[in-house]
Parts: sequence; structure tokens; C-alpha cells
Amino acid sequence: MSKASSTVPSETPKDGDRANLSRTLKYLLATQFLSRGIPFIFNSWIVRHLTQEDYAVYAVQFHLFVTCILFLSREGFRRACMRADIKFEGASAKDNAALLKVAWMSFPLGVVITIAGCVFVFWWQGLQHSDPYAQAILINGFACILELLAEPLYILSQTLFLLKLRLVVETLATFSRCVTMYILIVNLTNMEKGIVFALSQAAYGACIFLGYWSYFLLFRAYRSSDLIPFRLGHMMNFDKQLSNMCMLFTLQSFRKLILQEGEKIVLVWLDTPYNQAVYGLVDKLGSLVVRLVFLPFEESSYSTFARSASGQSPNKSKNLGRRLTEAMKLVLLIGLLFLAFGPSYSYCLIRLLYGQKWSDGEASTALRYYCLYIIVLAMNGTSEAFLHAVATENQLKRSNNSLLVFSLIYVALNVLLIRSVGAIGLILANSLNMILRIIYSAIFIKHFFQESSSFSFCSCLPSGWTILLLSGVATLISEKVFLDRENFWSSFFIHFCIGFAFFCTSAFVIYRRERPFINKIIRFRDHSD
Repeated sequence: MSKASSTVPSETPKDGDRANLSRTLKYLLATQFLSRGIPFIFNSWIVRHLTQEDYAVYAVQFHLFVTCILFLSREGFRRACMRADIKFEGASAKDNAALLKVAWMSFPLGVVITIAGCVFVFWWQGLQHSDPYAQAILINGFACILELLAEPLYILSQTLFLLKLRLVVETLATFSRCVTMYILIVNLTNMEKGIVFALSQAAYGACIFLGYWSYFLLFRAYRSSDLIPFRLGHMMNFDKQLSNMCMLFTLQSFRKLILQEGEKIVLVWLDTPYNQAVYGLVDKLGSLVVRLVFLPFEESSYSTFARSASGQSPNKSKNLGRRLTEAMKLVLLIGLLFLAFGPSYSYCLIRLLYGQKWSDGEASTALRYYCLYIIVLAMNGTSEAFLHAVATENQLKRSNNSLLVFSLIYVALNVLLIRSVGAIGLILANSLNMILRIIYSAIFIKHFFQESSSFSFCSCLPSGWTILLLSGVATLISEKVFLDRENFWSSFFIHFCIGFAFFCTSAFVIYRRERPFINKIIRFRDHSD
């Protein structure tokens, strides 16, 4: 194969830099910041222009439909192919073809899941093809197919470390979705909102499809036969071990989907559109830090752990322990920041972004609990990334079995708690589920390092965590004493100044105690591990 065009710089890491967490994290953070930050800004506008019923369709129902299809279709292939030993530009055409043959299996699986999803929604809702909601479901299904057509090329780009490609494509796709929705809402006010949401999702899928295919065909001079490497007489000639790993992770993804989106499934099944809208609002706002920071960090951590574990270095255990410690310390530090300052400023944030209609309802209370949920979510993501990266096939099967048990407990908690405390019950069920998964991962990690002193859980706790907890107590008192909802703006200024003072104090103390660690995080290019 020919090399990339000179207009597109090579992103191949050096051999000594292949386990570079910071480089991968940098691009993933940028990708998430743009692909999630743009919708966040847009969401602040759209919330004020939709009814609660329409927002429930946009934020919960269609989101759940698209996420279920894409997650079940591709998550297992992404996980398994990142473990394949094709990690750099020097990979041969034969290696790339072997990877793509397995990656293309995600497409027929995705088509079957898309059709099944559409049929299920039509049956469950009793829809006719002429119904606007039914048409929107079909358009969303088509959007999923477009994304799945680009999935093999996404997997290839990730294994070749084409991180800038993902940054550009996902940013353009997100911008296209937001612009499409804005134009349709403003100019075609009589169009059904469900159709508007579906067409904007189709615009996103089209950009993903065109972005990846255009890059590989035009800029890297691949031929279509290289990207679709199936030949008559050799259709079944593929990497059996890799395909089996894909199937294993795909089966696991069914259980993970229940754990990841189970609350929305229960919400759509049992609760009212108002509670769906409240949860959708809080989830989009509260999970912003999850999508901007924790999700790319989890992906880059998984990539780093997998590469480090696959090497033959005599210091492999020591390197894995050091990287796991640093990863856990960073997510704990961020989680503690939200635990300290999030609950006391949840009302103010919703009031500023979405208005008093939402802040004086259940949304601000739900966001308080979501801030508590963030820290356990952070710990679970990194610990499970380590487990999935280094575990053997038998250990992964045991992990799958445990996820099945956790899934059943989780669904039962959702059903019980949503009936008693509404949207807040879903957040509590999520938190309890994450704690169970953290305990399982912690037991695995303890056994993994039982013959090594390179890792301990105590070393993951950042110095200065007590000052953050004290700051949290102080700002809660400040909210009770100074914040007046009837005289919001003047009282908010006092409350904000108190919180800012405690934040600066906490930041100073933590920096003094964790200066080497923080400097290492800041200076991405000054270290190569």
C-alpha cells in the first residue's frame, strides 16, 4: 500500500512511545471536548424551545434506541481489535486485511440488530408506517447503518493511531447534527420534532461515513479492495482467535448495555415523560464530565494497559502498577472535586443554564445526587479498563458471568427505586451497581498484583483529599445561609465567591502535595510513558 499523502502527516508513534497514555489521552480529550462540548452549548438553547414531552423523545427515547443498536453492534469488535497485535504504521497489507475481515463482521450483525430494534419499537408502541414517530425510528435506523458502514475503518484508524482523524470527523459530524437540528427547528416549525431529531442523527451518520471513507480512499491512497478484503474462495479465511474474542466481548456488551443504559430502559418503560425529561436533562449535564474526561481517559487507559500487558518486558508488572496508580489517582482527584463542589452549586448551574422552570423542580436535586455518582463512575471505568486489558479469556468469561448477576440486581434496583423516588432512584441504583463492579475489579487487581509490590490502593488516593471534603461541607453551609432563590443574582454572587475561595485554597494545597504528579499530567510531551 502506498503511504499517506504528504498533506496528512503521519501519526505513527515511535516504538518506544507505543504505550504513551498522555498522547492518546490528549487527542481523545480534544475529540470529546469538541464532540460533546458543541452539543452541550446547543442543548442549553434547545431546552428552552421544546416541550417536556419533545425533550424526553430527544434526550432519552431516541438516544436509547441509537445507543442500543450501535453499542451491541460494535463495542465487542472495538474492544477485541484493540488487543490485536497490529498497533503501528509498519503493519503489512496482510495484517490490515486480517484485521478488516474481522472488523467487517460488525456490519451484518449491526444490520440484524437494527432491523430487530425497529420491529420491536413498532410492536411495542403499536405504530403504523404513516406515524411520524415510526418514520423517525426508521430514519434513526438508517443513521445507524451509515455509522456501521464506517466502523471497520474506524477500527483500522485506531489501531494505526490516526487520532487526529477521529478528532476531525467526529467534530464535523457533531457540528452537522447540531446545525441540521437548528435549521429545521427554526425554519420548519410545523415539522414533527421526532422527524427533526431523526434527520439530524442521519446527518451525523452521513458525516461519519463520508469522513472515514474519504480519508482512506483519497488521502491514504487505499483501494476499495484493500478496505473490503474479501475474495471469492477465501471468504472464511479470517483470524479465528480474534473473531472469537470479538464474539466474547460482544456477548459481554449485552450485559454491559443493561448496566450502562438500564436506567433509561426502565425510565421509558415505567415513568412519565416529565421524569424522562428531568433525567435526560440531568444526565446530559451531569455526564458532561464523564464524556469529556472519563470516557477518553478510560479508552486511552485501556489502550495503554493492553499494550503494556502484551509486551515481554521484565518490568511489565512494575510498569502496569505505576500506570494504574497514576490513572486511578487522576480520576479520583477529578471525582473528589465534583463531590466537594457539585452538590452545593447544582441549583445555581441549572438556574443559569436552563431557567427557573427547571431549577425549581426535581432537576437540581437529581443533579446533586449525580455529583456523588460521578466519583464511583470514574473509579469503575478505570478499574474495568485494566481488567479487560490484562485478563485472560477465562477471566473475561468469569467477568461476563459477574456482569450478568450485577445486571439482574441493577434492573431490580431500578424498578424498585424509580417507583419510590423517581429520577433520583435511577441515580442511586446506578451508584450501587457501580460500587458492586468496583469491588469485583478491585478483587481482580489485588490478585493480579499479589506477587508484586508495584501497586497498592492506598497510593491511589491523592494527597489533600481532606481539604476537598472540608470545602464541600463549607459550600453546603454557604448555600443554606446565603443563597436566596427569590433574590437569586445578588445572593448567588456571595455564594460563588465563597466557593471560589475554597476552590483556590484546595487547589493550592493539592498542588503543593502532588506537584510532581500534576506536573507530569500537565506536560504531555515531557515524558514518554
